[in-house]
Amino acid sequence: MAPRPAGTDGRRADARRNIDAILAAAQQCLIENPDVTIAEIAKTAGVGRVTLYGHFPTRADLLDAVFRRVSEEANAVLDTIDTDGEPAVALTRLIAESWQIVNQFRAVLAAAEQELPPERIRSHHDRHLARLAALIRRGRQAGVFRTDLPEQWLVTVAYTLMHAAAAETTAGNLTEADAQRAVLATVLAAYRPAADYSDGNGR
Repeated sequence: MAPRPAGTDGRRADARRNIDAILAAAQQCLIENPDVTIAEIAKTAGVGRVTLYGHFPTRADLLDAVFRRVSEEANAVLDTIDTDGEPAVALTRLIAESWQIVNQFRAVLAAAEQELPPERIRSHHDRHLARLAALIRRGRQAGVFRTDLPEQWLVTVAYTLMHAAAAETTAGNLTEADAQRAVLATVLAAYRPAADYSDGNGR
């Protein structure tokens, strides 16, 4: 095996430290101001703009990496949520915690939506959505959640509602507490079995 060039490990370690510092600074800056400039992020990270652009050539590249980082942090929290037991109760726990995360990072989401296509943003939610889908599937099997609509649509309903609530909170139309109550109430109502909406005469 050819000898590794002298100093390679040190350069890689420096690059990794710079990347970590840039992502941490970008995340914090975006939470405070989704329109923060690249120059401000570089200054907060303690690196030059040339260094930042060396790792993230465009603002979209940086936003994509930050959003991935946020999603990984969210997964670390959501993986601890108990989704066993009665499905509706488990759903309440999962939606409540998911909303807290969406609300916490809504400014990052707003910035990402300016730079990334919707399908890319949604792809960062894959594990969250798979977790929710598994719970919905279990609830449908138990007769607790409706089965007359596709499973994927029920997942989309919750995803869309939480993002809409974040937008309404950012716009000042809802308080954070009202937004959480609205999301929980709307999702639970939307998932109720279709028979629960019958007037007793099959309508």
